Amino acid sequence: MSPPLPRILGLGAAAGLCALLAVPGAAPGLGADGRLSLAVFVLATAAWIATPVDDAYVALGAGLALTVTGVISSEALFATLGDETVWLLICAFVLAAAVTRTGLAGRAAVFLVGGARTVRQLTHLTTAGLVVTAFAVPATSGRAALALPVFLALAAALRERTRLVVMLALLFPTVILLSAVATLIGAGAHLITVGVLWEQTGQELGFVQWLLLGLPLAVVSSHLAAELVLLTTTRRADRKGPVRITAAQIQEHAETAVEGPFTPAESRCLLLLATVVLLWCSEPLHGVSPAVVALIGALVATSPALGTVRFKDGLRTVPWPLLLFMAATMAMGVALSDSGAAAWLVGWIPLGAGTPPWLFLAGVALVSTAAHLALQSRSARSSVLVPLVVAAAVGAGVNPVTAALASTAAAGFCHTLPSSAKPVALFADVPDTPTYTPRDLLRLSAFLAPLTAALVLLFALAVWPLLGVPVLLETQP
Repeated sequence: MSPPLPRILGLGAAAGLCALLAVPGAAPGLGADGRLSLAVFVLATAAWIATPVDDAYVALGAGLALTVTGVISSEALFATLGDETVWLLICAFVLAAAVTRTGLAGRAAVFLVGGARTVRQLTHLTTAGLVVTAFAVPATSGRAALALPVFLALAAALRERTRLVVMLALLFPTVILLSAVATLIGAGAHLITVGVLWEQTGQELGFVQWLLLGLPLAVVSSHLAAELVLLTTTRRADRKGPVRITAAQIQEHAETAVEGPFTPAESRCLLLLATVVLLWCSEPLHGVSPAVVALIGALVATSPALGTVRFKDGLRTVPWPLLLFMAATMAMGVALSDSGAAAWLVGWIPLGAGTPPWLFLAGVALVSTAAHLALQSRSARSSVLVPLVVAAAVGAGVNPVTAALASTAAAGFCHTLPSSAKPVALFADVPDTPTYTPRDLLRLSAFLAPLTAALVLLFALAVWPLLGVPVLLETQP
């Protein structure tokens, strides 16, 4: 089957632009390295948007092209694989495998939703539980897979109330996607953002600072989205009447016991997870890097005596393509910054010293919220947007940390189509279970998209400054 005409035209336009950049003098003020960096960046973005080629393959090809042409050194390309944030994600996935193996998720579900007596209570207790999973399982697709058995148990208990099941099917991916911003390990895009900030500005955004800034936004946006899901997918009659979710109903979809005394493996895993999260959150007190803490936790979780998962089984859960993608896109960010391509590209945007910060950040939030329509990969969106946003923020006198966080948080919205994100696709097609239609998704998106952009803008202008991240660049300590 031949590709559609818009895709062909888009690829043709990207190739034409690259051919133009190859002509000396075609881009005044941009050197040869800058033109090469920009050409590779344009081709990679076009490939991510318009071709079915794997995102990681495209990113590695782009990184290789930049190295072969001498824009960056081979040391710069391969050094990104040893970046601390990459190791943090590797170890976090191993820890998540240990948690998943014990079946603690089933016990957590009983603890949370077992106390729900009304539909609204069930909705918000489920939301709270899903927000907490951001601390235990990195990547939204992993959290969706972990939460699916819980959803099936709730769907079975409410099988006579179809609209409530549809509401829950939409609630799970919505909250999983929006709450990812709570932690640095919530999505690979966050690690890309941190890497770009460090490479382009020298500013380091650690686990604790991200938690301080991201968790309030995650909680507020998740619960507001939960209300929207409830109101757009159910009627008043659907929300009336009590609900009762029993442990026996959840047990039907769990492989391990969800009640009774904790097994030794569950106790060890729970204690380990609590210790790791506590050490992450207290980094300013002890000074141990979050990646080192995660590595210690991963080794304990896979140890023969204390572990709950074998070392090689834990490593099998690590999304190696994502890590390679992150490393390659970090190298692309270095090339764009060091060659001057990012600053040159941003120079074409009509921004000046008099641009109001709120207007600049509003533009960042709106573009980032809509970006999922062109780039389905959350990491790809950050790889394309964050280097440009950081460079533009410096030119507009806006704190690049604020701008980068706003872009990354807004890019977490990807609910328009079932194909827009893996969690959305996973819950859109659950065998033998009522689920939402594309129309339900579009109805929610019509309200949730502007709400997400407005909420990110509100936090960037009013909340984050109170937490130590000012809006203006010149007011930084």
